[in-house]
Amino acid sequence: MFNIGMPELLVILVVALLVMGPKRLPDLARQIGKLTVQLKRAAMDLRQAVEQEPPADIQEEVREKLGKQQDEESKPA
Repeated sequence: MFNIGMPELLVILVVALLVMGPKRLPDLARQIGKLTVQLKRAAMDLRQAVEQEPPADIQEEVREKLGKQQDEESKPA
């Protein structure tokens, strides 16, 4: 995805170590890991919600509303 090789990854880690310090770096890595897991879970939940069919009661409500609209449109003015 980002096409990052080993040398680039080492440079990023060294810069992060210098900026954050050795004490905060493990906490930062843990937070980034948690955020990544949450984002993946949210994306998976969204994908499942989109792929799922709506519940039967909602489908029935939509059919009823559409039927009423079609009945109203078919009546003479």
